[in-house]
Amino acid sequence: MAARLRAAGCVFAEDEARLLRLTARGPAELERMTGRRAAGEPLEHVLGWADFDGLRIAVDPGVFVPRRRTEFLVRAALEAVPDTAAPVVLDLCCGTGAVGAAVVTRLGGDARLHAADLDPAAVRCARRNLHPLGGRVYEGDLFAALPSALRGTVHLLTANVPYVPTDDIPLLPSEARDHEPRTALDGGPDGLALLRRVAAEAYDWLAPGGTLLTETGSHQSGAAAGILREAGLTVRVASDPELPATVVTATRR
Repeated sequence: MAARLRAAGCVFAEDEARLLRLTARGPAELERMTGRRAAGEPLEHVLGWADFDGLRIAVDPGVFVPRRRTEFLVRAALEAVPDTAAPVVLDLCCGTGAVGAAVVTRLGGDARLHAADLDPAAVRCARRNLHPLGGRVYEGDLFAALPSALRGTVHLLTANVPYVPTDDIPLLPSEARDHEPRTALDGGPDGLALLRRVAAEAYDWLAPGGTLLTETGSHQSGAAAGILREAGLTVRVASDPELPATVVTATRR
């Protein structure tokens, strides 16, 4: 099996073969799963889950797969949690809900978690991942999906918006380009179109002292920071070169 996966271009063929064997419920399913992976489907879609920040996150075919680099966003979010009981956490553009799940789990469950996404398939995954944590998941376009009662109450807003420039989509690995929703990847001409929309409303949804965190490309971080400053927020940029990952943090003072 490992040789078959290696021939298909899987760099970590032995590890993937082990995970497939552990997940498959019998030889027939193992063969089907191996065939799907050898054909280029993301491993996480084949397994039905992704390992994210030590959690097993449900991921269905066609849904954006949480990236390891986004664990840096989780770490940055935890540093920004205010000293308040049961902070309100909002995971916007939540996908599978991986970021919200990781943040609330790291907080020991002591948070009021809300999440939203435009993609119905992602929302279904997020509900499976977040309902056991007491989270509420809404389907819709950014803040329009949310109950108005949340306005002005959010202590921690994670918004892992798509930030790949439109013209760069064809350059992505086929696993992303062919198997993940375009809406989860395409950030518009400069990759910052969705961030502009989030920034335009974020101030009104954040509680005083609340913080918005978003992941971006390192080459986009200056422009992203400028967008959030123009929205009236206090901004800083942090990077982890090992992942690599860049996060822009913006706080309502």
